[in-house]
Amino acid sequence: MSKKNVIMVVNPISGGVNKAGLIDQVSHYAKYLNINLYCFETTGIDDLEKLRDYYQQFHPERVIIAGGDGTIKLVAEALEQYDVIFGILPVGSANGLATDLGLTKTQEENIAIAFEDSFVEIDYITINDKMCIHLSDLGLNADLIKNYEKSAVRGKVGYALQIFKTLMNAGKSFHVSIKNDEQLIETKAQMIVIANSQKYGTGVVINPIGIMSDGKFELIILRKITFSVFLKIVMGKIPISSGHVTVISTDKAMISINKPTSFQIDGEYCNKETQLKIAISTKKLKVAILKTAVI
Repeated sequence: MSKKNVIMVVNPISGGVNKAGLIDQVSHYAKYLNINLYCFETTGIDDLEKLRDYYQQFHPERVIIAGGDGTIKLVAEALEQYDVIFGILPVGSANGLATDLGLTKTQEENIAIAFEDSFVEIDYITINDKMCIHLSDLGLNADLIKNYEKSAVRGKVGYALQIFKTLMNAGKSFHVSIKNDEQLIETKAQMIVIANSQKYGTGVVINPIGIMSDGKFELIILRKITFSVFLKIVMGKIPISSGHVTVISTDKAMISINKPTSFQIDGEYCNKETQLKIAISTKKLKVAILKTAVI
């Protein structure tokens, strides 16, 4: 019987952590399982096409992803057309999807889970024809990510350093029109979250009703973010009953903004936008989880 092939996709700069030791651990585990492991390191240059070519070369039954939400999104976009299971090793600055899937274990446990036969099938969102697996947003948090990407300090420390700066320089609210099949909402907001799941990578629950396989996504409209409200969000106690917050669950929506506003997808800044066309995909992504996990 021929040995199975597995590709490990590594983002060498994610999380500001050296990945050499992790690659060695995964290599040893694959050898223990009698599996061929091939390593692909992203460079930020033509990664989508290079990864597709790499997949065609080895035709793996599984792809292990060592990185954060942005790296997972990159791999999922590249291999969307293929029937492949993704194993996640959360070593990025933002690991929201891994947090939601309960993959915040030790490195050894996560490696074992990444090779598990058990998997969950999750939705993803398309936003202006771009894939969103976890969380996207307009406004304040996207500004934070923009500032973080410009910073020389990576990892959680880098995020922490930019939070206060972003809040102090937060602009005025923007006017937004949100339309779906059920309603039309006209309002002002400082931030709108487009959520496929529940938590940011910090563990903060921004969307308490989020389920990644229900054929729906949520829009969380935050009209006013004071320091007090922001602290509640950071503590995982988003005041969804507040008059400043509205949650809409839907399978498609059109968002129009009165001025160019910072926008991010899965932890990566995507410039400024004035219109977003959003829909849930009917396709699913397979992600390895513990057999006992309930998602």
